[in-house]
Amino acid sequence: MNLPEHEIEFSAMRSRGPGGQNVNKTNSAIQLRWNLSHSTYFPLEIHQRLLKKLFSKLTIAGEIIIRSEAFRDQEANKKDALKKLNEMLTQALFVQKKRIKTKPSRGAREKRLRAKTKRSETKKMRSRKLD
Repeated sequence: MNLPEHEIEFSAMRSRGPGGQNVNKTNSAIQLRWNLSHSTYFPLEIHQRLLKKLFSKLTIAGEIIIRSEAFRDQEANKKDALKKLNEMLTQALFVQKKRIKTKPSRGAREKRLRAKTKRSETKKMRSRKLD
């Protein structure tokens, strides 16, 4: 999805974790902010579905915040954050196909009953006969 650039806000900050002195002196981590509640990119129906599905990921202001610090440079982290946002939106917009109920065919029912009968006979053969 190509969201409008004016709706997405990026900010750079110091990265956490390993990386030696490079981490201490460069702002390589990226924080992406996208305000879903004020976005005009999606039609109303899709916008409502996104609000419902992503409710737990939204801030009080209706923003989605994604932090990326997997790479050592800002540009790669920026691409990673956009990729994470796209994956989140794609997953939220996915609609499960409605299952069509079907019944087992006649052959399948007969095969199941034959297997049950055979199993039953096998178990009967194991039991002791008391006359």
